[in-house]
Amino acid sequence: MEKVSMYFMLFMIYSFMGWLMEVIVTIVGDHKLVNRGFLIGPYCPIYGHGCLLLYFLLRKYLKEPIILFFMAILICSILEYFTSYILEKIFHARWWDYSNRKFNINGRICLETMIPFGILGCLILYIVNPFFMKIISNIPPLLLNIIAIVLFIIYLADNIVSFIIIKGFKGELKKVEKDQTEEISKKVKKILTNKGILQRRLVKAFPHLKTSREALMDLQKKIEEKINK
Repeated sequence: MEKVSMYFMLFMIYSFMGWLMEVIVTIVGDHKLVNRGFLIGPYCPIYGHGCLLLYFLLRKYLKEPIILFFMAILICSILEYFTSYILEKIFHARWWDYSNRKFNINGRICLETMIPFGILGCLILYIVNPFFMKIISNIPPLLLNIIAIVLFIIYLADNIVSFIIIKGFKGELKKVEKDQTEEISKKVKKILTNKGILQRRLVKAFPHLKTSREALMDLQKKIEEKINK
């Protein structure tokens, strides 16, 4: 139980750090504060899952930093790609799209984000993870379990509420999916924005959100442009 609590605490810490990094990037790039991510709380689970995967799969390469660097890129890129793919299949929406960036793969991952994965992977395994594990190991087992259970209940409740909200997005999408225009995503965003504060938060968190159909139309346009050239 103590090990499970420790790993869950690490998951929550890394999820929060990922959320914080996304927020800072948004502030620097767009000059506004946005609660990033699918969930209402201040955490992005993809970072938590990614960091734990790096720890479990790559700790045996700690004495080989170059291998660790490239393996971190591979693992994180695969995680980001399949997360994008699965979410699109479930909700029929492209939540992020790198199609306009060079050296991208189906718009789901790109070289611009892959290189930082390697750097962050090394930073986490050599510095950040040992630091947090030392802090967590000094917490009394009973207190650690209590904190982990409370956080898990909050996290689970957040997932349930957020899933209902995103499912509502899918429902609104079905209402306009027969539209033949290229403004499907804008229509869905407008509908969600008028529904409530939690729906507005989701729209702000993913300003470049596209429906699967719209992403496909964009890809078709680019192919046609290349053929014409």
